Amino acid sequence: MKEGDFQPSNNPDWVKELENNGYVILPGYIDPDRLERLQSETERLYELEGNEAGSEFKTEPGSIRLANLVQKSQIFRELIIDPIVLAWVEIVLGRDFKLSSLNARKALPGNGVAQPLHCDMGGIPDEMGYWVCNTIWMLDEFRNDNGPTRVVPGSHLLGQLPTPEAIAKHSPTHEEIFVLGPVGSVVIINAHLWHGGAKNESNESRTALHSFYVRRDKPQQQYQKELLSNEVQESLNKKQRSVLALDDPLNDELAHSDLPRSGFMK
Repeated sequence: MKEGDFQPSNNPDWVKELENNGYVILPGYIDPDRLERLQSETERLYELEGNEAGSEFKTEPGSIRLANLVQKSQIFRELIIDPIVLAWVEIVLGRDFKLSSLNARKALPGNGVAQPLHCDMGGIPDEMGYWVCNTIWMLDEFRNDNGPTRVVPGSHLLGQLPTPEAIAKHSPTHEEIFVLGPVGSVVIINAHLWHGGAKNESNESRTALHSFYVRRDKPQQQYQKELLSNEVQESLNKKQRSVLALDDPLNDELAHSDLPRSGFMK
């Protein structure tokens, strides 16, 4: 497929999937050259940061994270303003949104650990509608055995967090499935959908990038203005500055609020 073939306007059935199921897969969206650059840069950072990888945010058993990726490479600064991906995010959040965080997550081989089902930032839709949307960039194939994302289709419509009681109540009609796809695919996920990483039962790691967006009236998961160096901020174009909310007084105010930033990690 050509890049333009992935536009929401050309894929009404995919739009319905996103609206009804809470997620949609753009298979093989990342072109081979860009995929290779994203893979090599991500692995370079894992090697460079070693035991400190992900320390700007939070660590997680059974996986290794990278955080604050906008700071660390031009290719990531390009990723956060990908126009087609942003067009899909707009379907979930409307036009007024910003980057919440850009991280990587590597599920370790045979990790024996599944993330609990959660909604990102512990969020349920409010009177204005949906306010969290995640995009998953598959730097490896997502298979049944290597710790893919698991989701409960349609659960974003319930307006509830996945407490044990809620899961038990809705399990007869809302069954968990794995999100599978070839390397280079991108998943758009309404992050009010109940989701989490499955156990990696393979002998290989499984890596993905998570470019996470939030509505403008909510705080960022990671306050970009504080994390980005002056040099990086000065290098950004108008679109990047807007998506990062660098010139937004409301975002500065929200950054100091006590609203939750994570759906399950403490």
